[in-house]
Amino acid sequence: MRAFIFPGQGSQAVGMGQALAAASPTAKAVFQEVDDALGQHLFKLMCEGPESDLTLTENAQPAIMANAIATLRVLEVEGGVSLGSKCSFVAGHSLGEYSALCAAGTFDLATTARLLKLRGRAMQAAVPVGIGAMAALLGADIEKAEALAKAAAEGETCTVANDNDPSQVVISGHKSAIDRAIELVKEHGIKRGILLPVSAPFHCPLMQPAADAMEEALGKTALQTPIVPLYANVTAEAVVDPDTIRAQLVEQVTGRVRWRESAIAMAGAGVTHFVEFGGKVLSPMVKRSAGEDVSTASIISMDDIEALLKEL
Repeated sequence: MRAFIFPGQGSQAVGMGQALAAASPTAKAVFQEVDDALGQHLFKLMCEGPESDLTLTENAQPAIMANAIATLRVLEVEGGVSLGSKCSFVAGHSLGEYSALCAAGTFDLATTARLLKLRGRAMQAAVPVGIGAMAALLGADIEKAEALAKAAAEGETCTVANDNDPSQVVISGHKSAIDRAIELVKEHGIKRGILLPVSAPFHCPLMQPAADAMEEALGKTALQTPIVPLYANVTAEAVVDPDTIRAQLVEQVTGRVRWRESAIAMAGAGVTHFVEFGGKVLSPMVKRSAGEDVSTASIISMDDIEALLKEL
């Protein structure tokens, strides 16, 4: 069995999608459709930068999605492959969940782009710059990370945001609490704490204003039943009901990304091959979580797509 997976923020880079669009009219059409939906030259920004503008949450989120969907569409259209016949589940990390749902037909491409633009803006606006922060804990399992977050909170918000794999957990909250957590890592048997270069404290209760904005937007958006089940970030369980998906996308803004558990659950459901579209961050996490017996592939270039076609 196979799962198609989609990366989250941090996978953006100047030049992303450029070679693919030059080689494939299908990819070029995806980038144009996203530009049209947003009323901006996002693809030009993806190709040329500046990096500081591409990294802005409201640009990075739709850009990462567009790049991932472009690689998938080339596989489908030019390779003659249908998602439903070649994969059993989809999943995505944070914003990648929207890419996964677009891939599975829950949202069309234009709707996905507009939702992610709104999501990016709402997440950026939820907390004033400098008030919140995130840190990656290296050499930390979930129990150590939770204990550290609890110890560092001191009445402020400090919570696990991303349970990525058995050796990497990300915490999020008030900057002063995150700074305290980094100072306390050794006391909690954690190798290292690294402040992340992000503009807001994602996936923690401070994001509630953004969750409210997404609840309103998703309430006005039609969701189709996905072609294959989605493994949801907030539950690490398969879901197909559109109303449940809608509620979980709202919960996801303030909730934990249970990526480690999702990878283990998909492997437990029989997935042996994980294919990551538009990035190469999730594949190592999946291996560390689900074990070396699963295979992973990162699909970014035309060569990657052609190699995958030979395996499907």
